[in-house]
Amino acid sequence: MGEITNVMEYEEIAKQKLPKMVFDYYASGAEDQWTLAENRNAFSRILFRPRILIDVSKIDLSTTVLGFKISMPIMIAPTAMQKMAHPEGEYATARAASAAGTIMTLSSWATSSVEEVASTGPGIRFFQLYVYKDRNVVAQLVRRAERAGFKAIALTVDTPRLGRREADIKNRFTLPPFLTLKNFEGLDLGKMDEANDSGLASYVAGQIDRSLSWKDVQWLQTITSLPILVKGVLTAEDARIAVQAGAAGIIVSNHGARQLDYVPATIMALEEVVKAAQGRIPVFLDGGVRRGTDVFKALALGASGVFIGRPVVFSLAAEGEAGIKKVLQMLRDEFELTMALSGCRSLKEITRNHIVADWDAPQAALPAPRL
Repeated sequence: MGEITNVMEYEEIAKQKLPKMVFDYYASGAEDQWTLAENRNAFSRILFRPRILIDVSKIDLSTTVLGFKISMPIMIAPTAMQKMAHPEGEYATARAASAAGTIMTLSSWATSSVEEVASTGPGIRFFQLYVYKDRNVVAQLVRRAERAGFKAIALTVDTPRLGRREADIKNRFTLPPFLTLKNFEGLDLGKMDEANDSGLASYVAGQIDRSLSWKDVQWLQTITSLPILVKGVLTAEDARIAVQAGAAGIIVSNHGARQLDYVPATIMALEEVVKAAQGRIPVFLDGGVRRGTDVFKALALGASGVFIGRPVVFSLAAEGEAGIKKVLQMLRDEFELTMALSGCRSLKEITRNHIVADWDAPQAALPAPRL
């Protein structure tokens, strides 16, 4: 195998390296996996309108997210049980994110605890939260994340029940015996039982609160001063409610196409959510980002940044920390090149006029400016 030249190539390497049960867990989507393919395919329905003869000798990719300065608008999404991919798991991810000057989001269902991840050294980290039936567990977890220096809570709101992931059912997916959900170890919630279907689906059915509603988002704000990002919004209606409910930001996400199949690709839902948020809170895109061109398209549609999930676990499986660093570097380099070739020198110069989408009405050309 020659040198790796793009993010997608890590998936095949991960497939060769990982046990089938583990690879399938990371790779699969819900049911027909229509949305899984669509998360990628939808990007090809957006084309560029590059502006030429602009001095692009200096390009600034830096931005701020919730007031924190990061090197680029590409961040790490929460993905569960990373030690299934590589022995260093979330430790490697934390170090790679920190080295790249970007944000890591730690999953509630991590195989390393908030304290362990914090021990890897400095870095801006968010904590993804599932709301358990036992609210004491939730309050304790949030408190621990705060104490460990995490800077925000990403509240996953699209999982009152686990989506139907047929590979996990066939494989009778369960957490390998030498691993635990480290954040819950002391609470007797760290182990997943063997089940007749998916062990994770049974775990979620037993532990995660199906009654979760907007009032709980308000409750969460009474127990923590951390900003809350609502992760899993796909409609303008919910975007408006999120703003009213005091969310600090929205992550447009379909859970990597693992929950409800036949929801739109997140890049297709993005603009509707951005318009509804009216600039009052930042909107981020999660799902399907594999190229620097994808990052540019998301920002042109109004996203403040993007999160990547599967590329992290696949590159982690393939090459550990070095693999994740390479993924972040490749995306950064591709994004910088896309900016240069589109005539943008900073993120604020990326506009809706730099792209044309399938769904746009044909535009009459604007008159040329006087030079």
